[in-house]
Amino acid sequence: MKAIKGKLSVAQLKTLVAEEAIETIVVAFTDHYGRLVGKRFDADFFVETAVQAGTHGCDYLMTTDMEMEPVEGYQFANWALGYGDFHLVPDLQSLRIAAWLDKTALVLCDLQNDRTHQPIDIAPRSILRKQLEAAGQMGYQCFAASELEYYLFENNYRQANEQHYHNLKPVGWYLEDYHILQGTRTEDFNAAARRHLKNSGVPVENSKGEWGLGQHELNVRYAEVLEMADRHVVYKQCLKELADKLGVSVTFMAKYHEDRAGSSCHIHMSLWKAGQNIFAGEKAVGPVKGSDMFKWFLGGWIKYAPEVMPFYAPTVNSYKRFVDASWAPTRLAWSYDNRTAGFRVVGKGDSLRIECRIPGADCNPYLAFAASLACGLEGIQNQIEPPAIFEGDVYASKSLPHIPKSLPEATKLFEQSAFAKRVFGESVVEHYAHFYKTEQQAYSQAVTDWERKRYFERI
Repeated sequence: MKAIKGKLSVAQLKTLVAEEAIETIVVAFTDHYGRLVGKRFDADFFVETAVQAGTHGCDYLMTTDMEMEPVEGYQFANWALGYGDFHLVPDLQSLRIAAWLDKTALVLCDLQNDRTHQPIDIAPRSILRKQLEAAGQMGYQCFAASELEYYLFENNYRQANEQHYHNLKPVGWYLEDYHILQGTRTEDFNAAARRHLKNSGVPVENSKGEWGLGQHELNVRYAEVLEMADRHVVYKQCLKELADKLGVSVTFMAKYHEDRAGSSCHIHMSLWKAGQNIFAGEKAVGPVKGSDMFKWFLGGWIKYAPEVMPFYAPTVNSYKRFVDASWAPTRLAWSYDNRTAGFRVVGKGDSLRIECRIPGADCNPYLAFAASLACGLEGIQNQIEPPAIFEGDVYASKSLPHIPKSLPEATKLFEQSAFAKRVFGESVVEHYAHFYKTEQQAYSQAVTDWERKRYFERI
């Protein structure tokens, strides 16, 4: 297997630390939102101690809101339990250079109970690992890619905050989808992002202008699904910190403005066995030549997508992206190479894969990938037939089922889903249903600019 530039073995790390080329190790994991939390280690201490022993973190980190305030109502951790520690276990397969930072490496962690050393079942990485184990028991490997879109602004993050995120200045002033001239104007950022990712163990394919003003997409190479989720997390962290350093800002909000296109996270997925894509085959599935496993995986993914919707669309803002004729899907249908469908089948032979266009750029990749894999495996196990292929403009069809339209609707489906409780575990469903409810509650209690503009004088 070809070595991936920027990925490190422990031996390589020790050499770089001894040469003082690496002085800091970021040891981190993702919370509910998909943001990295953790610690920075002195490199010498890390290689002498923490590389094997790991470290500890307060378990309140899996119960906090966006402001890092602990939220009541979780069974996993609360004031009555005293908010103890869990164990952060470095996954040394994720060890890599953080090329955008000075003399820094990064390692992602699994979470374990500090006493039993069993996986913390509600941790996002644990949830994905459970689905990988299920796939492995069926003899499959899962490969995936996530296509992230983002908006870039000339304002830095502090300025954006001080302006209350009003009147931000996009880096572009006309729609630039595939437009090379507009893209050239942002090469100081996007070229640096491509270079740093490539040197940080995240192989890059390309970047391009997207459909919104100042909107871009940067694609990285597909990988085994856990590695791909790690790449996704590193990608977002790199771009945010790079933007901060360059005095600009980048957002992965699903819908940053009502007049602009949303930002997606299209998920591509296929199953492999003995080095072969098992989706490939000669059976006709509409115009597609594929296997029974392909057909059933697609059928399960479509059938159960509404019941795992919060793992694709986790915030109040997520659902504002789902607008007809906006490039975001609004209905449950599949088609071949048709961007109006929620499920777009692309490729052929060993490149045959399913693209789910539902997730937004705000999703937690571990949860989104876990949901996708769980639905597809259920389809194979129960030989679930997909609906008939839809040809034409999915947006124009009034007969197709609509995806959940709000976070409360999606949370209710998730919380009541016997499928979700069985594949993820009841404790996981209870924990995340509470998380999504508290996110909705925070929004419901907020007084918005829309309300002030509408009611201040005229009510």
